[in-house]
Amino acid sequence: MAEIDILVGTVYGSAMLVAETLSRHLEGKGHVCRVFDEAELEDIDSSRFLLLITATTGQGDIPPNLQSFASALADRAPYMKGWRYALIAMGDSSYEHFCGAGRRLDELLQELAAEPLVERLEIDATVEDEPEVAALSWLRQWENTL
Repeated sequence: MAEIDILVGTVYGSAMLVAETLSRHLEGKGHVCRVFDEAELEDIDSSRFLLLITATTGQGDIPPNLQSFASALADRAPYMKGWRYALIAMGDSSYEHFCGAGRRLDELLQELAAEPLVERLEIDATVEDEPEVAALSWLRQWENTL
């Protein structure tokens, strides 16, 4: 079974609800999960699968509790070849920078040679009343590849 680090960027708690839902599901399948609501780059390592779940704030900004991690990636530019990850971007399509935080993190991870296991999931708050349901459906499509 896989060891999974779940990094959460949240403002109002929806991303944390998604993280907790996915963590419970994955642990029920025998995986070992650690959920971080204020992760530092040093908290994670390449031997663990990385699942990022982030809301978007302001003008496509990364939430404050995930900003330190994102800044460390951008500033230090660690070579991340061999790292595997999946990413959920949450946002509101009525705003210009819909899912901007997740899109920026996804691009940054790929620039650093990390490998996305699946295509990024974008959850639109104007469509999904229960983002955890959409996220769980997405996870079930690829969880057997962990």
